[in-house]
Amino acid sequence: MNTYTSSSLLDVIIVGAGPTGLSAALLLGRSRKQVLVIDSGQLRNAVSHAANGFFSRDGIAPSELLQIGREQLHKYKNVRFQTGKVIDAKPLGTEKDDRFQITLDSGEQFTTRKLLLATGVTDKLPAIAGFAELWGTGVFHCPYCHGWEVQDQPLAIYGKGATGFEMAQHLTGWSRDLILCSNGNAELSEDQRNQLSTWGVELREEKIARLEQENGALTGIALTTGEVM
Repeated sequence: MNTYTSSSLLDVIIVGAGPTGLSAALLLGRSRKQVLVIDSGQLRNAVSHAANGFFSRDGIAPSELLQIGREQLHKYKNVRFQTGKVIDAKPLGTEKDDRFQITLDSGEQFTTRKLLLATGVTDKLPAIAGFAELWGTGVFHCPYCHGWEVQDQPLAIYGKGATGFEMAQHLTGWSRDLILCSNGNAELSEDQRNQLSTWGVELREEKIARLEQENGALTGIALTTGEVM
C-alpha cells in the first residue's frame, strides 16, 4: 500500500498495527475515512508461539494473524500503512483547529483530524536472572493464553498480596500442583495463608536468586538459600 504524503490531511491516524489497530482500521476504512496506520514493527506477543483463545483462529501464530488482518485491508484503498515509530504527537493548538500533528523517528510529519492510540502495553519484567530469557517459553503472564498447554503440571506463581493470592486461586482450575513464590514477604493475612493451605498451594517467601533452564526450558527456581525448587 502506498502511503499518504506529509501534506495530506487525514481523518484518522492509528498508532499501532496490532490486532486493536487493525480492527480499528477495518471499521474506519469501511466508514470511508482516510486512515493512516503507523507500524513500528515491535509486537508485544512477538515471543509467543501462538495466539490462543482467539475465536476462529485458536492457536494461530501471532505473525500470521496480523498478516491476515493486513491482507483483508488491501481492498480499502483509503487505509494506508507507514513504517516508523511516533516520537511526538501534539494538537496544533488553535481554537478553530482541532487537528493533530505527529512526528516519526524518520522526521516525517503527518496531520490528522483524529488520533487513535493502539499501542498496547509494555511488559515490565522482574529483575530476576533468567526471567527475561524464559519469557514466552517457560514464563507466562496469562492463564487464559497458556494455561491449557501446562494443565496439571507443577506450576509456580510469582506474586504477592492480593494479586498473588488471586492468581493462585485462579490457577487451581488448571493445576493442583502449585507454589506461590512471593520473593520476600507475601503480604498476606492469616486468613489468606490458611486459604492457600486449603487449596493445597505451597507458599514460599524466600528471595529468588534466579530461574534455571536447560535448552530454553525452565527446570527450576533457585532461592538465595541455595535450594532449587
